[in-house]
Amino acid sequence: MKVLLLNQCFHPDHVATAQHLTDLALELVKRGHQVTVVASSRGYDDPGIRYPVRETWRGIDIRRIWTPGLGKKAKWRRLVDFAMFWGNAKRILFFLPRQDVTVCLTSPPLISTLGTIVAKLKGGAVVPWVMDLNPDEAVAAGWLKAGGFAERTLTFIQNWSFHRASRIIALDRFMAERLKAKGVSGEVIHVDAPWSHDQAIRYDAAARDAFRADHGLTDKFVVMYSGNHSPCHPLDSVLAAADEMKSNERLHFLFVGGGSEFKKVQAFAKEKALNNITCLPYQPMEKLSGSLSAADLHLVVMGDAFVGLVHPCKIYNILTLGIPFLFIGPDQSHGADLARRLNDPTHGRVARNGDRAEIVKQIRAAMARGPGPVNEAARALGAEFSHAVLCSRLAQIIEQAAAGA
Repeated sequence: MKVLLLNQCFHPDHVATAQHLTDLALELVKRGHQVTVVASSRGYDDPGIRYPVRETWRGIDIRRIWTPGLGKKAKWRRLVDFAMFWGNAKRILFFLPRQDVTVCLTSPPLISTLGTIVAKLKGGAVVPWVMDLNPDEAVAAGWLKAGGFAERTLTFIQNWSFHRASRIIALDRFMAERLKAKGVSGEVIHVDAPWSHDQAIRYDAAARDAFRADHGLTDKFVVMYSGNHSPCHPLDSVLAAADEMKSNERLHFLFVGGGSEFKKVQAFAKEKALNNITCLPYQPMEKLSGSLSAADLHLVVMGDAFVGLVHPCKIYNILTLGIPFLFIGPDQSHGADLARRLNDPTHGRVARNGDRAEIVKQIRAAMARGPGPVNEAARALGAEFSHAVLCSRLAQIIEQAAAGA
């Protein structure tokens, strides 16, 4: 079976969608399929990083697209990069041989439409893997006006491709409901979360100590936000809490990752002269066990307007490690669902967006309890979202879609 994977980022990029797509590609190769990946030749967060335009890696044919790499400092820069990706991807896709199934992620936005057009011309199934839902996310972020010409046009294009998909992968029940509201049949929707990286990440006490020592965090109580910093994950209340608690010399806030809001965190720490905040870039996979294990309390944040539009992927690695987390977001959301399933308020804590006082209260309570042993109930829950369970299941769904087409 010939499988085409279409997304802006892929190995060796470190962002979440690149890691998950790489896992899927390797699983499909292991199952005997011929896999081609079309992705960008530039790093997702650092466009100065360049990757080979064409290479074969572990049996995967990778074809990378040139874009100007204008970055994320302004919306027009993003739009130009997206447009160039679309235009150059079109040229590659039309010259590729027919694929049995095309799996389209959602970066750049609406790329599944291009995959659908090519599949309609050449044949084969299309499976959108909806990592985030646009243009809905852009409306929620205030980048597009709801009901405006641009939003209505993009929604029409999006729905056209969704209604022609063989299967659609939604990440949680809230995303599935949003898809159904767009007229997508429930029979087409398959709900599965992105898996944890449990095959590569584990709680590592030695790596934890080394990471903390490297960054001056020995003997600190570390509150960590690790992952994408975007408007979907509002950090204003967390930063306000860090400012309020700056006199506590034992407490330290560690922000790891990248994204459009990462520089705002750095700017806030500089403006307020906060010595209790450290910002680090995305960590490579080989260092991720030490980085994530270094936290005493992880933060998982979901903006109220973004439920069902994006997904708190980071929570699965946290569950796998058995480290306590504080979910900040609405009660009706996937993160709150998991906290309730864990049924341990000392391990799965919950606060609402904007409730600085409650966030401070929960952090202080976690500090008073202190770093505890690995929580086995959390790890058991995390096992449901393991790589072994979910990656192979998604590969089966893709195989079924191709067979059905």
